[in-house]
Amino acid sequence: MASPMVQLINALTPVEEARAILADSYDLAFSPAVKRETEAVFDRVRDRIPEIEWPFYAPLIVQINRLKKAKDAVILAHNYQTPQIYHGVADVVGDSLQLAIEATKVRQQVIVQCGVHFMAETSKLLNPEKTVLIPDSRAGCSLASSITPEDVLAMKAQYPGAPVVTYVNTSAAVKAVTDVCCTSSNALDIVNRVEGDQVIMIPDQYLAQNTAKKTAKKIITWAGACEVHETFTAADIAELRHAYPAAKIIAHPECPPEVIDAVDFSGSTAAMIDYVKRERPPRVVMVTECSMSDNVASETTGVDFLRGCNICPHMKRINLENVLWSLHTMSEEVTVPAEIAGPARLAVERMIALSRKGD
Repeated sequence: MASPMVQLINALTPVEEARAILADSYDLAFSPAVKRETEAVFDRVRDRIPEIEWPFYAPLIVQINRLKKAKDAVILAHNYQTPQIYHGVADVVGDSLQLAIEATKVRQQVIVQCGVHFMAETSKLLNPEKTVLIPDSRAGCSLASSITPEDVLAMKAQYPGAPVVTYVNTSAAVKAVTDVCCTSSNALDIVNRVEGDQVIMIPDQYLAQNTAKKTAKKIITWAGACEVHETFTAADIAELRHAYPAAKIIAHPECPPEVIDAVDFSGSTAAMIDYVKRERPPRVVMVTECSMSDNVASETTGVDFLRGCNICPHMKRINLENVLWSLHTMSEEVTVPAEIAGPARLAVERMIALSRKGD
């Protein structure tokens, strides 16, 4: 095992070792041909990525796009991924719900999940016969690590008969002991559609509190939180209002309720993107993860995006180098034990089925 002082490209391999192998295996020089091949991508992201950095990213983008075809692979990328991944190599982009649904449609035999570990597990649940890779299995999630299956079983014992609605930001093992999953896109719909007047909604306390304001059902929750969104405060919003009086401020429902009460719009990552593209406010602050703001800015004209974001350290574990390494070595493969996969898959499939129902 590598020393803790050694920087790793993923959970297994030292960076320098991987870089040497990649340099021997692929042409990673920035040539006129590479510049031409990636010109359209750079045009899209030039306001977000310094031109001086592009000669490093461009050859990796070219090689990844070639290798994924050779390996019959598709790259799914969450909205929080960096612009060079989101715009350069991703085949499917979206929030957790969009990626979960799209994962059921892919024809390729290999799925590379550019996101955090629970997302890769979800793709594996929905595609048990396919190979699912995550470029770095250390890409975790504060919400997923905040609750265990034993915690869920204890809550079920305390509130017998109450359906358990579990945020997709959880491990497969937690999903396996719950009734149905939800995302921030469909949380309210799922809560309203499950039976009973009392619902256990875990593990994000703020998503649950914000959902509780919109439903007549009693919501019982857990003290989990997203480390990106929980640190935003109403005082932050007031400061943004003072700094940018004409800007629209929009936030993710993983933020505390006092933040949601103070902004102009709140919604899932997909809903936030739709709001910006539909309303086209002259100036906007997206109170969420920084790369999402960058990615929306790169594909939206006529809107001035102002900074008011946090960075997810887990999402940033995924980069172009370890995406190429993942495809080159077919690592790190994500597996889910059969006894967990069956019930966990049902919870995800119930979510997708309920999401597709008409209102």
